[in-house]
Amino acid sequence: MLQSIRDGSRSWGAKIIIGVMVAAMALFGIESLFSVFGSDPNEVASVNGEPIMRQQVELEVQRALRSGQVPPEQERALRNDMLDQLITQKLLTQYAEDGGFYVSDAQLDQMIIGLPEFHDQNGRFSADVFRNRLAGAGYTPLSFREELRVDIKRQHLQQGLAFSDFSLESEQEKLAELQSQQRSFRYILIDPEDVELNIEVTEEQMQDYYDANQERFVRPEQVRVEYVVIDRQEMASDLDVDEDTLRAAWREQNRSADRQVSHIMVTFGSERSREEAQERAEAALQALNSGESFADTALRYSDDTASAEEGGDLGVISRGFFGDAFDEAAFALDEGETSQLVEMDSAFHILLVTDILAPSFEEQRETLQREVALGEVSDEFNQLVQRLIDESFAADDLQSVADDLELTLHQTGWLARGEGEGVLSEPGVLDEAFVADVLEEGYNSEVIELDDDRRLVLRVAEHRETTQLVLDDVRDEVEGAVATRQRQEAFQEEAARIITALEAGENVDVNWLEATNVTRQAESTLPQTLVQEVFRMPHPQEGGSVYRSVVLPQSVAVVALDSVSAGESDEQLTLFVAQMAEQLRAQAVIQGLIDDLHSDADIER
Repeated sequence: MLQSIRDGSRSWGAKIIIGVMVAAMALFGIESLFSVFGSDPNEVASVNGEPIMRQQVELEVQRALRSGQVPPEQERALRNDMLDQLITQKLLTQYAEDGGFYVSDAQLDQMIIGLPEFHDQNGRFSADVFRNRLAGAGYTPLSFREELRVDIKRQHLQQGLAFSDFSLESEQEKLAELQSQQRSFRYILIDPEDVELNIEVTEEQMQDYYDANQERFVRPEQVRVEYVVIDRQEMASDLDVDEDTLRAAWREQNRSADRQVSHIMVTFGSERSREEAQERAEAALQALNSGESFADTALRYSDDTASAEEGGDLGVISRGFFGDAFDEAAFALDEGETSQLVEMDSAFHILLVTDILAPSFEEQRETLQREVALGEVSDEFNQLVQRLIDESFAADDLQSVADDLELTLHQTGWLARGEGEGVLSEPGVLDEAFVADVLEEGYNSEVIELDDDRRLVLRVAEHRETTQLVLDDVRDEVEGAVATRQRQEAFQEEAARIITALEAGENVDVNWLEATNVTRQAESTLPQTLVQEVFRMPHPQEGGSVYRSVVLPQSVAVVALDSVSAGESDEQLTLFVAQMAEQLRAQAVIQGLIDDLHSDADIER
């Protein structure tokens, strides 16, 4: 289809149509054409027909990175994990909604008000704390409510499943006894010094190993990719924004923020004419301009004696509380600024803003710098995107496009599906390299919208099919694997010889290491694999021992289990084990549901 469009673009009519398409995509985004030409390329997966968008994955990744719990170098793995989590969450949400789970607005409100994360220092819900916390986590109030609603549905579902299972008191006691059980044993580690190793890897052995493990030596389909990125954030980072523009942006951003206001009020009516009131108010304003404090001036001139005794303080004011005239004056002032005369309700007022209930200018400086710069480069960004759409569509290479738009042409090594670093590791991006038009026909990809600020085009520079590597290509790896297997087989033969002799009652000259009263969960320097195998061994008879060999990563151990004793199980341990057992049962039930939902679902990614 793409080829026919390219061929048809030679006609004037087609060029006009393409021009309209380009303009629409530049001004409104590529999503403006999705309804006409099919699915959204930003859709990285669908679950039973419901999409998961690239922006959803990226938002979760950025939230995790901002939390500091995930190091930046794990971003690629995190991105894949987040997509898996979103798919599972979508399945659980669909199941809960199909089951009729419902959360009312009143329930949501009650839960939000009760969350301690949104409480002020007095332990009460604070709208300001609520907004600030959400903004810091990348939420709007609406998006947070909807995500919380869905999360509560999933929680109710999972809790219902968890509480449907239980364990008997006798089972709990038995589990506590097993948990506290102690075992004493002896062991030796067989290493190369104990065995006469004669490692000789023959060509025949290598060929046999290679033939039996050919699936290990397959090179997947791979591509080398060239790509260019237009990044509005990067464009904005090079832009300097002057102080006046930043302060204007700060005022605009916080012009509706609640503020603490003081006033001086001079009334007119039956006791004082309007002209007399204006003259008195102007005298008060002159006193302020001469350096007199607002509190002293309020005491001398204000007819609002109650507030005058508090320095004129009216408390915290929200928009609309005192009317348009008051709002126009009060919400145009910066902190510490005094208004001119404001006439309203048969009185002249002088207003002073003593505090704005919003982050200070300095606290918001970096954010404002970034937001203003992004706004100032938006036109240039859109124009550049339009040119990228136009030129990459018709170009026979990507280098000329990069040169013309002054972009960096990035080049990668060989990459298989699902590999890639940086932007190529983001969900669905590298998949574009394996689209038929790009992979087989050699075209540039369509413009990929990574997020609101980034656009990417890629091209396959080189492609190689899935290949069965021949033995000569992997000779060193095969030889190492065969040698390791021979070494382990020699260790196991020696372990078997020792165990046979011990079970026959023969005296074997070995230096036993002793481990006494070892429990399942006790911290020790013993290999965990060794401890786990010891607790799988049958009980020895009185005065006897049970023997077993245990294969370890670099050696083989011979174990002599000498005794098994019941540990002390108190009420606290029994309770702990019971809780752990219930959690494990609940996890198993929930995981069983998730596995079942996955097996029945129509998942595309």
